Amino acid sequence: MTYMILGLIIFLATHSVRIFADGWRSRTITRIGANPWKSLYSLVSIAGFALIAVGYGQARLDSAVLYNPPPSMSHFAGQLVLLAFVLLAAAYVPGNQIKAAVGHPMIAGVKLWAFAHLLCNGRVADVILFGAFLAWAVADFIVSRRRDRVAGTTYPSGKASRTLIAVAAGTVLWVAFAFGLHKYLIGVAPFA
Repeated sequence: MTYMILGLIIFLATHSVRIFADGWRSRTITRIGANPWKSLYSLVSIAGFALIAVGYGQARLDSAVLYNPPPSMSHFAGQLVLLAFVLLAAAYVPGNQIKAAVGHPMIAGVKLWAFAHLLCNGRVADVILFGAFLAWAVADFIVSRRRDRVAGTTYPSGKASRTLIAVAAGTVLWVAFAFGLHKYLIGVAPFA
């Protein structure tokens, strides 16, 4: 569990710089340049993510159970994760209505993903992992929307055709992950 917690601290702290130290971030990017910042940010994030993956893989094997969700909860959680994948796709498909409505669909997708996993996983390691991501996503979404309001940021209304592309892409990714990659990468078949 130590590796997982250390990884969470590194990964989420890196992704929280804009929440807690936006001015420092801006000054650092100005001083060292955007590409070196992105490179350093990426390396630290990858290191944190690797620690999370290794640590969670070890911790979930002998983690105490806090609650036992009903088996049907995994199907409900799966539908929430489908929405999370659509939100993730909407973050990358320009000019869609989802981004116009949500503003920060990737962060909203992380919130849904983490919440869904808390609904169907009740071990201590699960609650720490998904609870940490949920808390981070809630904080980041609030700060990001507040930053948008202060800056007067608006998002174009978007086109239905671009929205359909985001929905289709998110659905395809979800199907691939839910019915194949999740078992291969995580070792758990969500709908088994």
